[in-house]
Amino acid sequence: MLFRFENIFQDFSRLLFPHFCVACGCDLKHRDTILCFHCQQELPFTNFFSLPNNPVEKSFYGRLNFQAAGSTFYFTKDSLLQYLLSELKYKQNISVGYYLGRMMGYQLQLSERFDSIDLLIPMPLHPKKQKARGYNQATILCKGIQSVWNKPIAENVIIRKVFSNSQTLQDRIHRWENMEGIFELKERAQIYQKHLLLVDDVTTTGASLEALGSVLEAEKGVKISVATAAYTI
Repeated sequence: MLFRFENIFQDFSRLLFPHFCVACGCDLKHRDTILCFHCQQELPFTNFFSLPNNPVEKSFYGRLNFQAAGSTFYFTKDSLLQYLLSELKYKQNISVGYYLGRMMGYQLQLSERFDSIDLLIPMPLHPKKQKARGYNQATILCKGIQSVWNKPIAENVIIRKVFSNSQTLQDRIHRWENMEGIFELKERAQIYQKHLLLVDDVTTTGASLEALGSVLEAEKGVKISVATAAYTI
């Protein structure tokens, strides 16, 4: 009888507060997801976090002294993942960020290569850009990661002191040039002898992550690892 009552309540709740797949718009039975089963199957997982010498790590060789690096998904143009990241960054769809972060967290906790992580460090946004957007998408990813992989988030350890316009259409050389001197470390004691996981949405040239990691790894005893939601093919 109780089971039947719960089913009736759930059906009534879905009628009053429908929950739809953000990709295809179909009705979802469970409120703890944003994608239907079909759309979830379209997500291009990489399994990089458990794979040494994966393409993300190779992209940082000779540029950053890191312990491990990886991305959860492959990124291609006009794909479901591009749509989801656009929803997160430009459409204020924070639930997408939590979802992608959870997917990252599930894979990170399964990989022994990241067991020694002490702190999650979201890629900082300049205060002007964060005010305009209303949030930092990397912080949202970190909160999603934290919900399944219990690691503390350190948001204010390092700040972005130089405002830069979107680098989406810039080539590799100009991206690196724009990264020079843009980060400033504020809380040295908080990262002393810690293993830090730098978190961002997409790995493209890696210029931002290289600049961020270079400042942090210069501190005594600090180790660096990198995790992004997506890797650009």
